[in-house]
Amino acid sequence: MSQKVETIKLDKKTYEKELERLQIELVKLQKWVKEKGLRVVVIFEGRDAAGKGGAIKRIRENLSPRICKVVALGIPTEREKSQWYFQRYVAHLPAAGEIVLFDRSWYNRAGVEYVMGYCTQTQYEEFLRSCPLFERMLIRSGTILIKYWFSVSDEEQEKRFAERINTPMKRWKFSPMDIKSREKWMEYSQAKDQMFAYTDTKQSPWYVVEADRKKAARLNCIAHLLSKIDYEEIPDENIELPEIDRSKGYIRPPREEQTYVPELYE
Repeated sequence: MSQKVETIKLDKKTYEKELERLQIELVKLQKWVKEKGLRVVVIFEGRDAAGKGGAIKRIRENLSPRICKVVALGIPTEREKSQWYFQRYVAHLPAAGEIVLFDRSWYNRAGVEYVMGYCTQTQYEEFLRSCPLFERMLIRSGTILIKYWFSVSDEEQEKRFAERINTPMKRWKFSPMDIKSREKWMEYSQAKDQMFAYTDTKQSPWYVVEADRKKAARLNCIAHLLSKIDYEEIPDENIELPEIDRSKGYIRPPREEQTYVPELYE
């Protein structure tokens, strides 16, 4: 019998408190990954406007960019199109002591490339066959691989698209591809189901995040991510700041010899 999970009702104050608590744990995890030389890959997939970027932002927010890196690749070049399909993604895999968050990944082939006709049927079928083997190879080499699918309803996606269109700071997020994704909602659904059928394996499962409620989705994803890596808190070293040695006789140049940014705000 599965154990019942106690849920927490979110208001703004509770959300901020829980986010801070989880982000502190992420800092502890980061230190553990670096100390133990772990290689961690986290994949974020899902429909447009499902909230992947928001979750990635909250995970990455207080971590070192040298340790935790976000990879969001654009359209492949002609040279990349001629390479082994996984090749350009391999170049971004983590070294020891690093975490890589893929904002979309090699699963582009099973989603947008297939639905929009950017790959051939042969290329698509080869991906479905080879992807589980590729991921098994990563895991056997010691890489920790965690895959998230952010699930959003068509009603909520429409609401978020409208917000992007009508909000100047979010308008850049909306693209012609978003319109096409709405038109091909059913095709994307079928492609996702097919992708899961081949790649939702026991060794490398998909974890579905219910994402209609953005804040809850972020917290649920972070909490789950923390639960999937067995880490311990490494105590911080005691640090004492040294006194400034003022015996060198340094004299700061006059202010008028330098160009300062205008102080428009105080």
